[in-house]
Amino acid sequence: MKRLLILLGTLPLLASAAQHKVVTLGGDVTEIVYALGAQDALVARDSTSTWPAAALKLPDVGYLRQLNAEGILASHPDLVLASAQAQPSLALTQVAQNGAEVITVPGRDDLSVIDEKIRVVARALGKDAEGKALSSRLDQTLADLPPPPLNKRVLFILSHSGMNAMAAGQQTGADAAIRAAGLTNAMQGFARYQPLSQEGVIASKPDLVVISADGLKSMGGESALWSLPGLAQTPAGHNKQVLQVDDMALLGFGIRTPEAVKALRHKAEQLP
Repeated sequence: MKRLLILLGTLPLLASAAQHKVVTLGGDVTEIVYALGAQDALVARDSTSTWPAAALKLPDVGYLRQLNAEGILASHPDLVLASAQAQPSLALTQVAQNGAEVITVPGRDDLSVIDEKIRVVARALGKDAEGKALSSRLDQTLADLPPPPLNKRVLFILSHSGMNAMAAGQQTGADAAIRAAGLTNAMQGFARYQPLSQEGVIASKPDLVVISADGLKSMGGESALWSLPGLAQTPAGHNKQVLQVDDMALLGFGIRTPEAVKALRHKAEQLP
């Protein structure tokens, strides 16, 4: 009888977890929800949530830094899991005022934040055991990072349709990922992203150019990449050394980032 009462007492908690209607804001957050096996709770996601492919079937509420409350509330969520990159947000304040719980998921550019993200999302979804198991699976990969320093210089180029190509300086996710791979950001002396200049690119002497696959496509392909100011006159340009990446995997500091950082390191180790 006592066991039956205990089981009955847990039913409301189980039902509560199962009945969540969740909106995720941030590709890293959405990926964790899928990895925890809680995707059935999802009712919408933001435009950065493009992996796994199944997420694309969910309604898109827009870019996480340009949200509107109406778009989110249209999915009638009771829980919004929002990357810290979406904050501060008047739209999310309005969502909370309309009865949905808004939980902010940490968003630092650091590998150590991945465990924190998993813990916050798992707790919000009542998936603590699954969260611990997921963190354990990532521990071995994370234990190997960063690897010993390698004297190779990496230029990360940000390119989107309708914008000029920009180089990643310090205080960017790209810089953090490059350092996590034991490599050197070719662009030193400035923070965030800055437009490419011929003088700056030549002086940076990159051995490898890293760019997102979507960015390279929007630019017009690899031939257009090497025509950027000064790039053909660098070691990377002479040797045509470029690595196409999934930018959310490399820069999102989520569950796919450790493997993406390892792939960057592996490419650097193959350079002449």
